[in-house]
Amino acid sequence: MTMLSKLALAALALPAVLAASAADWRSRSIYQVLTDRFNRPDNSTSASCNTADYCGGTWQGIINRLDYIQNMGFTAVWISPVTSQALYELKTIDGNSYHGYWQNDLYGLNYKFGTADDLKKLSAELHKRGMYLMVDIVVNHFAWQGAASTVDYSTYNPFNNQKYFHPFCQLNNYNDPTQLKQCWMGSSNVELPDVNTTRSDVRSMYQDWIKYLVTTYSIDGLRIDTCLEVETDFFKDFQTAANVYIACEVDHGNPTVVEPYQQVVDGTLNYPLYFPVVQAFNGTTGAAGISNLVNNVNTIKNGFKDSTLLAPFTENHDNPRFPSYTSDMTLAENAIAFGMLADGPPIIYQGQEQHFSGGSVPNNREALWTSQFKTNAQLYKFISQVNQIRNHAVYVDPTYLTYKAYPIYSDASTIAMRKGFDGKAIIAVFSNRGSGGASYTVTVQSGGLSSGAKAVEVLTCATATADGNGNISVNIAGGAVRIFYPATVLSGTGICGY
Repeated sequence: MTMLSKLALAALALPAVLAASAADWRSRSIYQVLTDRFNRPDNSTSASCNTADYCGGTWQGIINRLDYIQNMGFTAVWISPVTSQALYELKTIDGNSYHGYWQNDLYGLNYKFGTADDLKKLSAELHKRGMYLMVDIVVNHFAWQGAASTVDYSTYNPFNNQKYFHPFCQLNNYNDPTQLKQCWMGSSNVELPDVNTTRSDVRSMYQDWIKYLVTTYSIDGLRIDTCLEVETDFFKDFQTAANVYIACEVDHGNPTVVEPYQQVVDGTLNYPLYFPVVQAFNGTTGAAGISNLVNNVNTIKNGFKDSTLLAPFTENHDNPRFPSYTSDMTLAENAIAFGMLADGPPIIYQGQEQHFSGGSVPNNREALWTSQFKTNAQLYKFISQVNQIRNHAVYVDPTYLTYKAYPIYSDASTIAMRKGFDGKAIIAVFSNRGSGGASYTVTVQSGGLSSGAKAVEVLTCATATADGNGNISVNIAGGAVRIFYPATVLSGTGICGY
């Protein structure tokens, strides 16, 4: 038996559902794979990796290591863009297309990652395990090696004419709305011609393509790159055509900037939560970080169409890894658990479980195989435990997923969160004091437990008893996360002997 409880596995290992809905995705826990950097098809763990070049990871390599992912309790895998690329060889100072964002042919596949049969096999293998496949896609731009004046548009598919693209202007001011939507990302080394997504024919061609991609490869969900650079009304019909859950990347911390995108797609990556989580637990902000986090959680909960469809995360391939801010393992656990127990399907980026510490791109895109895929690593085991209790809470009460998490307590170094209805809630208490922090005790709500009822702290197996007011006393030592769940509904999980 894996660390994923048998009961949770039985609940989540459902038949594969093509056109998985947003509601289907709420229960998922997502592991983000950077395809080129996850695992080679020969399972080599000694191959070197120049982080600007292709390093040899493939779809078959992912298949070979699905046990590694599933044994952490994940029920979905997000992979890199699969489309054919403009630059396969290392010829520019910007590197090459190992990340998958420099496409030139929507209907072709990245041969470095494998064949069409390999991609279909990956989808099938995930579905056999009751897991979902999420594919990263790009609609904002294509790519060209060299200056804008040299672009040969006839080489692109299906947008094989200059008319399908905005005229060249370099995007250098992200606060200028016109530049943001119309100008080109990239540089004279690798330009990224900006697709004119305001055109009705472009929209129609994109809709035809996404129907083809989703049905051909049995894709269950999509992550869309650079959504902020595309006008919001493009996505409404695109969402309908895709007919699967979409999480848009809107890389901005201001909820009022991100929220309009949830009016046209199911969800977004939860950047408005990401920034305050990193701030709160990076070991430098103290009370200000906790206060800001409390405020942002409440703003997101009340200000979005549905916060339970936003995807929380604490690391990805575009932002510096959390351990690049602090090496404190306890702070990393707090940040990880906060994201995993927040509203929406949580995302863990490959390497978090091995405490990788790369900073900005490309240093945060390390080859995972250098870790030897250690399943006894502290964070591998920790993530498994958090996934297990989350999966079990969903099994016990599916309405856990639509209950909006909120802060029930905060002080200068602590925030306690509740998610779930009375008697079936997870109460999580987070601290930013770090591993060197002195022990202290806080009193928080128990999540609707009656006097004398017990809550189990699932990481240490300690118990707390609800008092006459329905509160529990929580001791925090060395800044460690505390996650409580009612003892009466732990039966059959294997957690703490239940």
